[in-house]
Amino acid sequence: MKASHTKLRRAALCIALGACLSTMAPMVMAQSATGSVAGRAVSGDQITVTSTSTGVTRSVTANADGTYRLGQLQVGDYNLQLTRNGQPVGEPIVVSVALGGTTTVNLGSEGGISNLGAVTVVGNRVVNRVDVHSTESSTNITREEWARLPVEQSLTSVALMAPGVVGGNSSFGGISFGGSSVAENSIFINGLNVTDFYRRQSFSTAPFAFFREYQVKTGGYSVEFGRATGGVINAVTRSGSNEFEGGVEVTFEPSAAKSSADDRFYADGRVNVRGSHDRSSFAKTNVWASGPLVEDKLFLFAMYEQRDSHSGFTNNAGNSWTTSKGDNGFWGTKLDWNITDDHLLELLAFSDEGDSDSHVYTYDFDSGTVGSDAPSLSTASSGGKSGSLTYTGHFGENFTAKGMYGINRSSSFNRSPADALCDIVSYNNASYGPQYRAMGEPVLGCHPGGSVISHEDERKVKRLDFEWALGDHLLRFGWDHELMTTDRTTRYPGPTGQVFTAYGTSPGQVLGNGAVVPGGVDAFLMARRRADGGVFDIETSAFYVEDVWSVTPNLLVNLGLRVDSFENFDAGGNSYIKLDELVSPRLGFSWDMKGDGSTKLFGNLGRYYMPVTSIISYNFAGGLTDEYTYYALNGWRQEINPVTGAPYMAPVLGAQIGPVDDSYNLSNEPVDRDLDAVYQDEAILGFQTMISQAWSWGVNATYRRMPNAMDDVRINALCGVRHGNVWPIANPGDELTLWGTKAQGCAQDGWVTIDTSKEGYIKAGSEEVIGYSKPKRTYKALEFQIDRAWDDKWAFNASYLWSKLEGNHEGPVNSDTNYGDTGMVQHWDHPANNDRYGDLFNDHRHQIKLRGSYRFNEVWSVGGTVSALSGGPISAFGVTWPGESGTVASPTSEGSGGGTGWLCVANCGSGDPWQSRVYERSERGAFGRMPWTYNVGASVTWALPVEGIDLKARFSVYNLLNEQEVINVRGRYEGQPGVRRDTFGTGTRWQSPRYAQLVVTWNF
Repeated sequence: MKASHTKLRRAALCIALGACLSTMAPMVMAQSATGSVAGRAVSGDQITVTSTSTGVTRSVTANADGTYRLGQLQVGDYNLQLTRNGQPVGEPIVVSVALGGTTTVNLGSEGGISNLGAVTVVGNRVVNRVDVHSTESSTNITREEWARLPVEQSLTSVALMAPGVVGGNSSFGGISFGGSSVAENSIFINGLNVTDFYRRQSFSTAPFAFFREYQVKTGGYSVEFGRATGGVINAVTRSGSNEFEGGVEVTFEPSAAKSSADDRFYADGRVNVRGSHDRSSFAKTNVWASGPLVEDKLFLFAMYEQRDSHSGFTNNAGNSWTTSKGDNGFWGTKLDWNITDDHLLELLAFSDEGDSDSHVYTYDFDSGTVGSDAPSLSTASSGGKSGSLTYTGHFGENFTAKGMYGINRSSSFNRSPADALCDIVSYNNASYGPQYRAMGEPVLGCHPGGSVISHEDERKVKRLDFEWALGDHLLRFGWDHELMTTDRTTRYPGPTGQVFTAYGTSPGQVLGNGAVVPGGVDAFLMARRRADGGVFDIETSAFYVEDVWSVTPNLLVNLGLRVDSFENFDAGGNSYIKLDELVSPRLGFSWDMKGDGSTKLFGNLGRYYMPVTSIISYNFAGGLTDEYTYYALNGWRQEINPVTGAPYMAPVLGAQIGPVDDSYNLSNEPVDRDLDAVYQDEAILGFQTMISQAWSWGVNATYRRMPNAMDDVRINALCGVRHGNVWPIANPGDELTLWGTKAQGCAQDGWVTIDTSKEGYIKAGSEEVIGYSKPKRTYKALEFQIDRAWDDKWAFNASYLWSKLEGNHEGPVNSDTNYGDTGMVQHWDHPANNDRYGDLFNDHRHQIKLRGSYRFNEVWSVGGTVSALSGGPISAFGVTWPGESGTVASPTSEGSGGGTGWLCVANCGSGDPWQSRVYERSERGAFGRMPWTYNVGASVTWALPVEGIDLKARFSVYNLLNEQEVINVRGRYEGQPGVRRDTFGTGTRWQSPRYAQLVVTWNF
């Protein structure tokens, strides 16, 4: 044997699948936070792995064809030893098992690695470059790899490193995977689902230092994963070992190291957004310890993190200054008990509870002076305690069982001493800004802002997973059940329970309730009342089965089937929405084209279902008051804040203009008797190969299709005769079955089925009966990646993705109008809102992502990231459309009612007959695109050059070039019919300014 190979055998060889960030790692039992080792040896050989950290041992015998597999291994390093006829062959090999991965180790007759030509030698480490057991698209990153790069300390930032993942640019943020909306993802910690189930836009959090490894699944995930049509973030926490270890990590983000945001103005000089005075700072100290409570048996990892955040910011008018302070602590622990080598018990517990206090002062923007009056106060609380208990049992060499029980809690509370005494009062900057500034920009109202919220969510999870190896087949099957409870009440504060907004106007303008502004009125108040509350449950369950079939030694086929059921209940515990027998087939393959693990062709087909959020049953089964009343504004009067004693201006209400608009009130709204769940079909075809032992490249194509939707749909002509609005939960553009009555114009009381693509809505004025366009969303993408593995010197990854996202609805949220109540958006509030197909909000045609790191020596190293993203489409939304006398969307509020693709260009005035209006069609993206955005990050790391002391300091700069480009604009084109808003196309969100971060780490 060559000397170099002998040296490798004697070294501690680390085979790490997915060690580079771009590796498309496989998912075996990833939802349970484990990995596997597989490969080929001589038939009858015994392969044994022993954990280097805990001493636990597993063994398996190679099959008749020489293949072997060890599944359900905890993430970490293992000594792999080949035994033949009871005697060890060769020397142990150190194998690194990655999260959700299958590490391939092909063993020669002498016990050494036989596929060295298909791996990368990095000092004494061997990196497996291409995983031939994978049929999915995912990105893995470890704590060590993250530490070499300027990546923000959040799971969201990790996900954004993956191709095809972009930030949600609407006001509610989030991340979009492969063209999906921000409300279609799932997040797991050690197999525990921690996704917010109220809106599905957030998740429970933990510090970066609490995790060992992360996996971002962008497509093709296996059957044990469901309830997501976007992507999956899967994270595994750190665990204790036989060594006593500890560490301290301190993070600083000082205000002095943050650039100021730009002030934004409209074309005529009016203020849009003020941000140049905003400041924030953040610091946290993380302390952790781990070790054995009983050597080789019982291990503990524990962490506490103290966080201190401060911020100060102005409102858009620049006349108030809000300070916010958070002084919170995170705690988390992981306990592992190796009952025997074949039986393991794991306990996870953590808390992300936190509070923040806000004080609102008067402020002089020009001088930067904070007022001396007592501030208005408010407090916000969030987070909760979560945990899980997991058992893993290995029964013989071929059968593994796993069970988990877990609880995930989250909460949100907003309160202020002014809640019972003060209404919220504001003004519309676009129409009332000049009048307000002429008043001297006084404080309006005595409430600091925000609804009164009491919200608690709890998820109880039960899960069973099994693996059974039968020759060339690995059978995997399991069951899971989640019981989710929302206990929530919300209302607007104040004695009236209304929010008052002042608007400038002129006689003849049409208001949101259809009334016309009378003569002599140049300003009005829109008073909105919104309140809801109740306790609501959701039950979801699923079972799955999958055959991972090694058709030949070089061809792997995954045949999977998942069956889901979703059931939402009303406040009385009665079934409100029930969707069952939701069958999701999954098919995948991986072909080791050269038989040496260096090149593969892979692909998969799958269907994925999306559950119904609890906000749906909360609002539609429990009742929602959402009313708009309009008053003439007869000026302002000074009053005294009953809480602080400071003066403020209160509006003087004049005559009410028109009726109360209660068309958005909900009260136990009906559900389509034959309701279908929302699903997405996906196809992926990919290729990956090594260029050399260090370099690899890959390409894959993705197609996603969402052919249906579920939302509240306005029905006002169930039997072809006009009646009051009904808002059933339905599949728009499909058949709808509701109970009809004679009072609604039906021939008799009974079940009525209509085709909502043709009927269900009757236009005002023309009395034409029409339906809704069929929902459609398609995503096409082509991705290229090239990667150089880390070799203790440098690493590099580059990806380019071309994609096209089009359809007539974004999904369960509406970023076009910044409406984030998942599953109850305006897409189906009116047929005009969805009658045009084209480029959707999250359509970014080009994505370029670069990242790399370089170590100069043992002391100094650097890292960098670059991302370039083409801008999204700019679409115009009007307020009327042909053939209808009334408005489609609110001419008052930009975010209310959605909007139409028809723009009135002639005969549009309130005095013109609606039949004479002339329209132009405006397609999606007709007004071009937002600009490209660029983001550069850089970091430098210093390590203390003293043996035995692990002390490092990393200085990172984010958005190095201080780009503050616009990332979202106002889409409402019209105010009144035919009158273009001068705010159309102006910015609502921009890139965050440059800031710096210092992280000091001491491990011992």
